[in-house]
Amino acid sequence: MLLVTGATGHVGRLLVEELTARGAAFRALVRNPRDDLPAEQVIGDLDRPLDLRGVDEVFLLVPGTGLEHTVNVVTAAREAGVRRLVYLSSYAVLGDPVPAMGRWHHERERLIRDSGIPATFLRPTGFMTNAFDWVPTIKAGGYVLDPIGPGRSAPIDPADIAAVAATVLTEDGHEKREYTLTGPEAFTLAEQVAILGEAIGRKLGVRPVEQPEDAVRFRYPEGAPPELAAAIVEGLMLMRADTVGLRTDVVRRLTGRGARTFATWCQDNAAEFRERLE
Repeated sequence: MLLVTGATGHVGRLLVEELTARGAAFRALVRNPRDDLPAEQVIGDLDRPLDLRGVDEVFLLVPGTGLEHTVNVVTAAREAGVRRLVYLSSYAVLGDPVPAMGRWHHERERLIRDSGIPATFLRPTGFMTNAFDWVPTIKAGGYVLDPIGPGRSAPIDPADIAAVAATVLTEDGHEKREYTLTGPEAFTLAEQVAILGEAIGRKLGVRPVEQPEDAVRFRYPEGAPPELAAAIVEGLMLMRADTVGLRTDVVRRLTGRGARTFATWCQDNAAEFRERLE
């Protein structure tokens, strides 16, 4: 049996749809029964020890920054004889040295490797859905804060991550592999904002943020935990310095189709943006 964790999130919900469309047998781990989740459900909590007897594969999506959830899953998986783990990690683990934002994922990957359970690590870039974080400033003043200036990135549609995850979970040959997943195009933030503006029919502005600490203060007006604030600042500085943007063709190679463009994602989500901006 395949068990999906994080089944109600951006990627997990889409993975449920992908697996259902492929006719795969699976169950979703949830804290409480959900009427809006079209899958057989197992009640459990990553905060506590788990019973994974009868589970062959686990899709692991871990919230937050700690290691406790991963330890609980790995311990239960070893006891149950789980034969494969697919972990949703981050491209941030690729840094040398690994930046703070990647260290939590790096440690989780290490825990999984040390367990001896064959694993596959999916390492996506930033999600296209992060553009919804721009809604407050667009709604208030028609602009988006830009802390990365000339930096470029290739955001990925969570639907493409889900498609890759479904492929890896339902095919053999992906054990002990790491896949870096990106969108097909690398943009500055200003270019992304222009694409979104065209999709929703609004002329949007961009306001440079000279100091990354200012972006942290805006995002966390009540103050962010120091460790998290430092990690965000470091991440923004690294993004500003990358004027090329990492891109791979992994989505095409594993799914047989190209990764979706940011313009397509914006068009598909234009109605939701307009609704949130009302």
